[in-house]
Amino acid sequence: MTLPSYLKDKRYFILLYIALMMFISLMLLINEDQRLAIHNIIYTNVVCFSLVCIYVIGGYYYHKKFFKDLSKSLYADGKVIFQDLPDSKTNAQKLYLQQLKELNRAYTKQMQKLYDEKQDHQDFILSWIHEVKLPIATSYLIMEKSDGKSIDDIVDKLEDEMQKIDSYVEQALYYSRIDAFSKDYFIEEVSLNRIIKENVKKYAKLFIHKHIRFTIDEEEVSVQTDSKWLSFIVDQILVNALKYTMEDGQISCSYEEDEKEKRMVILDSGVGISQADLSRVFEKGFTSSVVRSHTKSTGMGLYLAKQMTQKLDHDISIQSKEGEYTKVVLHFPKFYTYLDFED
Repeated sequence: MTLPSYLKDKRYFILLYIALMMFISLMLLINEDQRLAIHNIIYTNVVCFSLVCIYVIGGYYYHKKFFKDLSKSLYADGKVIFQDLPDSKTNAQKLYLQQLKELNRAYTKQMQKLYDEKQDHQDFILSWIHEVKLPIATSYLIMEKSDGKSIDDIVDKLEDEMQKIDSYVEQALYYSRIDAFSKDYFIEEVSLNRIIKENVKKYAKLFIHKHIRFTIDEEEVSVQTDSKWLSFIVDQILVNALKYTMEDGQISCSYEEDEKEKRMVILDSGVGISQADLSRVFEKGFTSSVVRSHTKSTGMGLYLAKQMTQKLDHDISIQSKEGEYTKVVLHFPKFYTYLDFED
């Protein structure tokens, strides 16, 4: 803080002082003895000006020390820190320090959030790379051991691995787009049967290969949603069901409805989830202890499904019993219009 800048801050006080002195001088001029009046005016102005100079200059050095100490505390060793702040000597200084501390708290919180997001993103990328390398390595192995095998058999196995890679790439794509969700969705009437059948068809070969039986309610149920995002949500649920359902298992899809919502229920006879892990299945990067014993996973599928259902104003819940089944339920609340109440 420089003296000119401090004087600029005190400009209204200085203007008030000048106005007061002009008024006092004018009052003194009214005196009948003009020589005495002029003498009193000069004396009064000199004394008052001296006192004001002492006040202004003293105030400048008084405040300068505070801001100098504050600057040293904030930028010690070239870093912005909020330790060893000077003691406030006025209410204004106390307010400055409080505001600085609030800003620092908000800044630190925001930086921590950005750091956590960056760390989560990095963890996901590393996990995703390790997971996507598996079907790539398997593809190379299939080609290396292709001698004596039919082309159809080789192509069939390679297609399975390519489908896994495609699924991982799609997951990464949706993960990168989740923060820009509001710019990329369109709500319309969507058939749940169409969504589930398209996804089952996508994994038909895996169903056949593992001898997994799939059943579905043929009842036609429609909801208000975005078909693209809902399809991805169902895809993640179905991928998990297929991954953790053993051969000769069963996966089914059914629908429920009451006065508040419609529900899509996807039930599998897989390895299930332990009760200890059930409350954490929607956390980012979390994989159940039962799942870890069977296969590696990024732990992002159900997390993304949860995030997307919430953005669509839907919900997702899960029930499971270890070693018996897992049931995932998608909840679609009913939204009533004015015409509905008129009816």
